[in-house]
Amino acid sequence: MEKRSAVSREAARLLYNGLVKEYIQAKEIAATNLGTTILPSNYEIALELDKLADEVEGSKRQNNLIKMREIAKKIMTELSVFQPRLIGSVWRGTIKQGSDIDLIVLASDPIPVGEILKKYELIEKGNVAFKNGINVYHYKIWFERFPIEVVVRQPSEYQIEKCDIFGDKKTGLSLNELEKLLNVDPLRRFIPKRRIK
Repeated sequence: MEKRSAVSREAARLLYNGLVKEYIQAKEIAATNLGTTILPSNYEIALELDKLADEVEGSKRQNNLIKMREIAKKIMTELSVFQPRLIGSVWRGTIKQGSDIDLIVLASDPIPVGEILKKYELIEKGNVAFKNGINVYHYKIWFERFPIEVVVRQPSEYQIEKCDIFGDKKTGLSLNELEKLLNVDPLRRFIPKRRIK
């Protein structure tokens, strides 16, 4: 168990410092570095990554989380006609330095979404393919020192997916849910107590 924890911690360190981007790479390199073949789950690494971010960033992390959720609310309000949802680390409450704000909107055409976002600094736009084989259009914008990714999904094709790290459904938050959260418990986290099978 001690080795498993050590590999989780090392994998979290590699991810936190941006030395690798994918969990699979992180755990394989961490195991090699520590001379073992033990590979912890993504869930175990995610918990370690969360702890590490807390240790390194302290109260600044909590302030950033509230700020990022407030920015998400602003952008979601502007995009409200497209049924936006906040997902990712800002939804979960597990942000770290360099995290972006992830939003999903439902639209059969990405151009009207782009029209609303054009007042922001555009970093990137275009088609992207997710690892699960889904092709989408996305906009990456910059606002108040935070990157925001807005993914445009076809309403007829969109369904809530399973998270490959926590095992639960990536339900995220609607605009109404986010507004309530910011009023009642702005630092709330959405992490299952254990990995859901």
